[in-house]
Formats: sequence, C-alpha cells, structure tokens
Amino acid sequence: MRTPVPRQTPRPSKAAKRWAALACCVAFPLFAHPLAASSPKFTPPPTLESIPPQPAARDSYEARLVATMAAYVPQTRVTGTIRLWGHGNLKLPWMRHLVMLWQEGFRRFHPGVTFDYQMHGTSSGVPSLFNGTGDVAILGEEILPEAVRAFEHVKRYPPLAVEIVTGSVDVRNFDYAQQFFVHKDNPLARMTLQQLDAVFGAEHRRGPKNIRTWGELGLSGDWADKPIHLHGWAIDDSFGAYLQEYLLGGSHRWNCALHEYVHQSQADGSIYDHGQQILDALENDRYGLAVSNIRYAGAKVKPLAIAATAAGPFYQATKRTLVEHRYPLARTIPAVVDRQPGLPIDAKVKEFLRYLLSRDGQEMVIRDGRYLPLSPDLIAEQLSKLE
Repeated sequence: MRTPVPRQTPRPSKAAKRWAALACCVAFPLFAHPLAASSPKFTPPPTLESIPPQPAARDSYEARLVATMAAYVPQTRVTGTIRLWGHGNLKLPWMRHLVMLWQEGFRRFHPGVTFDYQMHGTSSGVPSLFNGTGDVAILGEEILPEAVRAFEHVKRYPPLAVEIVTGSVDVRNFDYAQQFFVHKDNPLARMTLQQLDAVFGAEHRRGPKNIRTWGELGLSGDWADKPIHLHGWAIDDSFGAYLQEYLLGGSHRWNCALHEYVHQSQADGSIYDHGQQILDALENDRYGLAVSNIRYAGAKVKPLAIAATAAGPFYQATKRTLVEHRYPLARTIPAVVDRQPGLPIDAKVKEFLRYLLSRDGQEMVIRDGRYLPLSPDLIAEQLSKLE
C-alpha cells in the first residue's frame, strides 16, 4: 500500500504555495504552452451522459476479484437517516449512480434506513462532519491535510478516513491514475519515485540531489547534456496537491522549469483539458517529461514504468496494478467520518461502511464500473479501523 514520504514541514496554504514557487523563479504561465498542438483535441461539455457507467465484464479481473470477497452480514439491525456529503455538484452528481446502487443494496438489509444525498463537492465533505450536517463524507480524492487540520481545529481530534474504492485507470472525474510520459524518441523506459522527485521538485526529499538533465537519468550521446523540459498540472490544482504529498514528500518547492497547464474553456462549453494540453505539448518536445494520463496519449508519446525504488519491480498503471497497489502512485477514495477517540462509530454509519467493504458493496462498484474495487488486503485493513 502506498505510504507518503514523512513530511518535514507543515503544508502551506494555496496562496503561500504559489508565492513560494514564485520566490525562486518567474513561473511559466498557466495556459497552453507554445508547443501544444495546433489542432487541439477538445473535451465535449461535461455531462453525466458523457461519462456513463461502464459495468465490468463478468470474466474481468475486477469481477473475479470481487467474487472472492466475504458477503455482507449485518452485526446489528439499524434505522435512521444517513447524511451523505462529498464528490459531485448540483449539475454533475458524478457519484450518484454508484451511491444509489449502494443505498438500494444496503436498504435490502436495513429497510429502516433512509439517506439524505448532499454530495455537491469534495471540499464541502469534511466540513459537513465538523459542523454537524453530515454523517459520511465520500470524497473525490484523498483527504487533504488542510481538511484534516480544519477538522482537528474544531473537534480537537482527527477524522477517520476509510478507503472504499480504488481510483480508475483513465476515467475522467473518477480519480484517474497519474502517469509519466516521454517523447516516443526518448530511449528511457522507466523511472523511480526518487528520480521523479529529484526532477519535478527542488528539495529532493527522496534522494541526494536534484536532477535536471537527461544524462543524470542515464542517457548518453546527444541526450546526455540536454535539459529535461517538464510539463504538468498547475501546482495549486488538486492533481498537483496529490503529487506534493505522495511524490515530493510534502515539499511545496517545485522545479522552476515546470510548465503548468490549466483547463481552457471554450465558448461552446467544451474544454481543452489540462491533461490533453500536457501531452499535446510533449508530442512536440523531444526532450520533455510530462505527468498526465493515458486517456490523452497519442502515438508520439509513451508512458514510463514506475517503481518505488531502483530495486523495482517497475509497473505501468493498469487495473490490476492499481487495485493491488503495485503501481506506486495508486489512488484510493475515502469515506470520512467523525469518530471521537475511545467511542464507537455511530451504529448505522458503521454498518453502512461495513457494507461498502463487503462483496455486496464492491459488486456495486464494478456494476457502475468507473471506479475500481479495493483489494481484499486493503479491505481487511479498513475493516479493522471500524472496531
């Protein structure tokens, strides 16, 4: 299972993070780089119909995995209302289909339970717990340190995060994998987290020094003295925040050569997606290194295999390597609850979480198909948090 590098300093605010980056250099502008494609590939205006459920095939890896899990058996019968907050918004309730499957399945065991669906944004999830309006916050990404700090400021103890699904390989808005790419002409095939930290960051918390040329990554000949051109998310985007925590070890000091990209909205509502801009630019940059996702990749770029250490093994992001957390930057989605130390979790909330972590609950995940299930090992770890 992924474990972030221990952080050496408290994580700064979004504004402080941006100013810290600016302190060491003049930041590259947050729009399409000149190397981006002359005929950009636009994403249609986002709708629920544009990212429909993608049920897993009966003989798929994830279906076979879920079939091995233990069925849900209630510990106690519960009633009452469970108030759900989290990922989505009023116009685009991304998780509604999956959550409705969970609700229907859970009510077969507990018909006296009703649900209050208030999932209108990840940023509102954790605050609903400490202001008393929510019981479960289902987030669209890992819980951010600032959300934990806000909860602790009010409650004087940390929230409990229980992982419930694995992020997708390449489904937009469903926590797709962060992958690293080079130009097709580049002979490099793999990198370690230590190397990636040394390239993208400025404090090399995972290793002895920063890396700025391809020769420092072992390339020779014409490549040896060429600087590495970086393309990636904006550092204050949620994708950038994830890399700060899980790749840079909490450091907010990035390589000043990073070209940052943000979504560009068009008059017709379509979007020149930041992930697409990044790989479009890489197609025209022989000496580039980029972080994006395979959904945006064309024939002129290639994904790198990644390992935690130089000893390997090295993995590409696939359904299996994400679920089994072999890919070092595999992502999981938590359900966050308020549990006061020394006291039990509210009975109806505990039963709902136990259901989500059972074969019954994970079958709904693959019936929806946009997220991936958890592994049995990770489920066992999460269940232990509820006791």
